[in-house]
Amino acid sequence: MEISRCGLLRSSRCLIFCTVFFSLQTALGFNFTMHGSVSGLRLARIQRHLEKINKPAHVLTTIKSEDGDVIDCVRRHKQPAMDHPLLRNHKIHMFPERPRFNGSRNSSWSEEMKGAWQTWHKSGHCPKGTIPIRRTSVDDVLRAKSLFHFGKKTRPYRFREEPPDVVSSNGHEHAIAYTGSQEFYGAKATMNVWDPSIQVVNEFSLSQIWVLSGSFEGSELNSIEAGWQVSPELYGDNRPRLFTYWTSDAYEATGCYNLLCSGFVQTNNKIAIGAAISPVSSYGGSQYDITILIWKDPKQGNWWLGFGDDTLVGYWPAELFTHLADHAEMVEWGGEIVNTRTNGGHTSTQMGSGHFAESGFGRASYFRNLETVDSDNSLSSVYSLSALAEDTNCYNIRSSSSPQWGTYFYFGGPGSNPNCP
Repeated sequence: MEISRCGLLRSSRCLIFCTVFFSLQTALGFNFTMHGSVSGLRLARIQRHLEKINKPAHVLTTIKSEDGDVIDCVRRHKQPAMDHPLLRNHKIHMFPERPRFNGSRNSSWSEEMKGAWQTWHKSGHCPKGTIPIRRTSVDDVLRAKSLFHFGKKTRPYRFREEPPDVVSSNGHEHAIAYTGSQEFYGAKATMNVWDPSIQVVNEFSLSQIWVLSGSFEGSELNSIEAGWQVSPELYGDNRPRLFTYWTSDAYEATGCYNLLCSGFVQTNNKIAIGAAISPVSSYGGSQYDITILIWKDPKQGNWWLGFGDDTLVGYWPAELFTHLADHAEMVEWGGEIVNTRTNGGHTSTQMGSGHFAESGFGRASYFRNLETVDSDNSLSSVYSLSALAEDTNCYNIRSSSSPQWGTYFYFGGPGSNPNCP
């Protein structure tokens, strides 16, 4: 009888344990049928990591988007940023001093140009006091080279002298406009959104703003980045998504995309970083764009991210940085792709719309109304601008100015073509 009771007790405990275990696996995005070849030890490490970034114990509600994303509404004070060792006693800031604009803007808006938003909003919204976090799955992690590399950029390029010498490495190629030789406290621009084709799963294509200080020598570069990207490896699809990135050591060990590590502090309950942007621009049709603003709050010293004309998303705390602790030394706008040179030739991964800059409005990708933030926290139009592309037969860039668009440029390209073997 005693043995039977013990057996029954063990069975009951096993049932409870298994129920909890399988529920947790499901919540973390584990697919039992697909990961039979993955070791249990590796899965355990991945699942511990997913608990840190998905925060399942602090989810108030979950929203399933029509595009397949799962958005968890996590208590704001329990978000991943609060786990950073430099932010253990950090109090979340909510009201930065916004930049003022010096001058006048032309507010005309073409019927062919419209603002883009995020797909998951069609399915619901997160309540106040929470932030939306796109749920990361085991599948997402397994597409990366390793758990250490998940959510991180490979070291793309380095600066030698002024002006910057952009050296392609690890397959990174660019078509960028830049300005330097002074102190910057932020940058702003509006960029249209496309869904470029990606040939290989570990390649990506993006349009973004870089705010930079320091150099690659000695891994001293500090970088804050934001825009949109298509990355099958990171997200598992070819949808353009709002993204952020930061590093304080030239992409060596610190920083990550979005909220995939501790660091960026989100304050907004309506914007999901890493969620798909919709609709997108069409060739010869309507152009959908987003506005990104990055600036340093003169009161607290944090670097804030703005989306659209008046939406605050969150901030990178000043504690994360060394060279960006005071100001930026350079600002860049433009596109970046990774080319893995499949079979020895250039891949057909597209930048921007997949068409060269000379295609113009409605066909090429653009950045318009380029601005920087000055030391007095005011936005000023950019008048002095340099442009650079490593191989103009693959991707190129052309800048200009107009009363409506201020300083602007078109950029992009198809990658592989007869002139880009």
